[in-house]
Amino acid sequence: MTLPTPRPPFADPNTFPSVLDEPQAAGFAALGLPKPLVRALVQAGIDDPFPIQRATIPDGLAGRDVLARARTGSGKTLAFGLPLLARVAAGPRAAAGRPRALILVPTRELAMQVNDALVPLARAMGRFSRTAVGGVSYDKQLRDLSRGVDVLVATPGRLGDLIERGACSLADVDVSVLDEADQMADMGFLPEVTKLLSQTPAGAQRLLFSATLDGDVDALVKQFMVDPVTHEIDPPVATVDTMDHHLLLIPPREKLEIVTRIAGRPGRTIMFVRTQLAVDRLVGQLAEKGVRAGALHGGKTQAVRTRTLAEFREGRTDVLIATDVAARGIHVDGVSLVVHVDPPRDSKDYLHRAGRTARAGESGTVVTLVLPQQRAGTYSLVAKAGVVAGRTKVTSTGPELTTLIGAQV
Repeated sequence: MTLPTPRPPFADPNTFPSVLDEPQAAGFAALGLPKPLVRALVQAGIDDPFPIQRATIPDGLAGRDVLARARTGSGKTLAFGLPLLARVAAGPRAAAGRPRALILVPTRELAMQVNDALVPLARAMGRFSRTAVGGVSYDKQLRDLSRGVDVLVATPGRLGDLIERGACSLADVDVSVLDEADQMADMGFLPEVTKLLSQTPAGAQRLLFSATLDGDVDALVKQFMVDPVTHEIDPPVATVDTMDHHLLLIPPREKLEIVTRIAGRPGRTIMFVRTQLAVDRLVGQLAEKGVRAGALHGGKTQAVRTRTLAEFREGRTDVLIATDVAARGIHVDGVSLVVHVDPPRDSKDYLHRAGRTARAGESGTVVTLVLPQQRAGTYSLVAKAGVVAGRTKVTSTGPELTTLIGAQV
């Protein structure tokens, strides 16, 4: 692969002038974004950039490759989405089946959330953003591509299928984004990601956002990025000072009653279990006790998963029971409690789960239910995650649950 020369800035002030002289200059306008984007942000009530956005947007607008450590909920979608849209809008419309920008994500849910955030902003620039994800019909995606998609938000598997069908080419991609890169590595997508990136032009700009910047992610950086500027504004999950961690040492026979008390608390809660069967079983057990919870796992159809997330996001359901893979990348604000009903397999999964709460400066609590035989393994796992967690013996009838996490009496 021939390494490209450094790219020039792509924001054309003659085509989309910045608005540094306007009242919003203290916000996004001061970063040099085009007028239509700033106006669309203001209309949406978005006027104060998050730290990761302030750090990365100027480099993105300048055409640099950007490597950023950022958790879900840190504001990273706009951090890469805004400079991406500025570049796409400064060039021609996409030809049929040849997107101008590519955003790769690990899951369908994350693809839809990213696309939902970008669609109105792309529209403000006279451009179109669409998804290409598995679990849904090919027909609409084929129609969209045939009409010309400027920004394509895709999961690796479905995009690879569309390329093999001849419905999509990456030859016109000017900027590509890897979102949740570490999760794509954990899920075994790196061979597909590598193959896809190899089909984009050597001179394309590349932006990579990840919760960790090591191991497999570092291999991607070395292969595809040119002199990237690195930003590590967002702290690791383990050091977020608005997140409290607790290990609840519980009696085996009281686990369900303890989970029920926790699920009945006020506030938005995500509970993690290891298998799809365990998700469905726990949802049914909670329903029998009068607690309504949504089920999220890969065995559900896309329509059901989308509806479940919408109900949770809109507050019609306060409890979501999920597997690790299904919940990766979920962006739902206001989650005050994450519960490891089953302890995670490793420290990475612990941190990914925990990252669903205490986002964007909010406070949150993470609790792990630990049976006697799980203590040694869980203590080791939490230590490897760099987390300091209090250990408390609790019972289904004691006051500790209410004191620690506001569980229902």
